Amino acid sequence: MEEEFEFGSPEEQKQSVDRYEEMIRNDDQYFFDSTAFEGIIEYYIDKNDPIKALQVVDYAINQHPYVTSFLLKKAQLLASIQQFDAALVSLEKAELLEPSEGEIHLIKGSVLASLGSYKEAEDAFLYALSYAENKEDVYYQLSGLYQIQGDYNKAITFLKKSLEMNMENQDALYELAFCYDILDKQEESIVFYSQYIDNEPYSYAAWYNLGNAYHKLTRFEEAIDAYDYAILIKENFASAYFNKGNALVNLDKYSEAILVYKQTFEYEPPNADTYCAMGECYEKLEQMDTARDYYKKAVKLDNTMADAWFGIGVTLDFEERYFESLHFYKKALEIDDENPDYWFAIADARYKLGQIEESEAAYSKVVELNPTDIEAWLDFSSIYFEQKKYQEAIETMSEAIKCNPEAAELYYRLVAYLFANGQYNDALNFLELGLAISPDKHYILFDYLPQLQGNQIIVDIIKKYSSDK
Repeated sequence: MEEEFEFGSPEEQKQSVDRYEEMIRNDDQYFFDSTAFEGIIEYYIDKNDPIKALQVVDYAINQHPYVTSFLLKKAQLLASIQQFDAALVSLEKAELLEPSEGEIHLIKGSVLASLGSYKEAEDAFLYALSYAENKEDVYYQLSGLYQIQGDYNKAITFLKKSLEMNMENQDALYELAFCYDILDKQEESIVFYSQYIDNEPYSYAAWYNLGNAYHKLTRFEEAIDAYDYAILIKENFASAYFNKGNALVNLDKYSEAILVYKQTFEYEPPNADTYCAMGECYEKLEQMDTARDYYKKAVKLDNTMADAWFGIGVTLDFEERYFESLHFYKKALEIDDENPDYWFAIADARYKLGQIEESEAAYSKVVELNPTDIEAWLDFSSIYFEQKKYQEAIETMSEAIKCNPEAAELYYRLVAYLFANGQYNDALNFLELGLAISPDKHYILFDYLPQLQGNQIIVDIIKKYSSDK
């Protein structure tokens, strides 16, 4: 029979698996050569059944005790089911047979890293480097080890070494981009990928990562150019289309972004992220019915997508359907209750519905989560002011200023509240503080209390600071 099949063919593998399973059913012992065992092991690995694969490995080791590859396979399988100590025992046996086999130390390094024994893992990888025929993978594994320990600069060094040996290592290219991103070294990333592209102009992954680096630096036009090159090289590169769409959104080119997002559907099934992004574009174009349709498509695919639930609420809010919008804002909040934007929207909707106490509570949560949100502080304090709770309004503004001492608009609003509460000297003191920060914004005071335009003392103080400037 064997002559009828090519070496290692699927048919030969299937024949070996059938014979092995027959042996198990019969509780018998058949002999398999090492090639047959390798095929059976791979069959169960492909079936994602490491337990059966391990059983085969044990039979293989029993019949071929001096074949190191079975001991290595056993170690890898044991590691895959978190049995790291047992994996190390198997590797020790392999090392006794072939102490200079680099693959043994490479796997050993990975197992030790999983156990958190980073120094020992590093030693194993460096030992593997001395003997490995393929040093590219060792450099790559070392970079991963340094990433685990937070040493991203060292990780970059070894990723570059790996790429020097194999310029087409896509995983290393993406890992390198990740490290640059973590270190916020986008400029260095751009230099590297630009140089890389000079040598490998048809690397779609390099163009894509270059685009992402430009994107993070808000250089959106250059990002789009890079994404276009990635797409030119790999037409079905859905991620490049998606990120190009995001860059267009950042340039307020919403109609163009929608067309690009739709192109992703030609190469991958529609997903919730893309539907949600399209919904946001239609929302910005004030096409609220269409926006809502896309947000609904997003939550149908992923009902845990908080931004999509929130987007539905925004479209309803735009149409002044505040009670309905509140329902969807709350759905978003159930998923992410630490998002200040969701709390802000709820606070605003409750205010519009006349639910003042609930609105106050929501605004309190907004400024707790995001104390640098100037608009939230202003809106929060104005609720108290409208109810003539001047002291509460003053206290809220005072707290806002503590959190944002350079925000002149907070000082001007506090001046208005202090005047309304009869605290004239305090008001004038804070007026001067506001003018010292930004005299041009004094109009905020008059917008809020127009009657103060006739106050000569205030006018004189403003003139003094305006002339000083």
